[in-house]
Amino acid sequence: MGLLRALALLPLAPMQGVVWVADRLAAEAERQLHDEGSIRAELGELAAAHDRGEISNDDYDFIEEQLLRQLQPTTRRLDG
Repeated sequence: MGLLRALALLPLAPMQGVVWVADRLAAEAERQLHDEGSIRAELGELAAAHDRGEISNDDYDFIEEQLLRQLQPTTRRLDG
């Protein structure tokens, strides 16, 4: 029965591959979103851009707050 089932599901194999790739991409995006090193690097780049006058105080505050919010779940997981 395994062979018949495999043959019956064969037309779905390309879709399963697409779903697998999409799952891996989503997992990597999630990992990068909450990667403490990446967030800290972005904070450094933000501060440098602000120092060069490329970003206003309001924009700096807004972006910094968003980055710090991304950092909080990482910090909580490490503490708990």
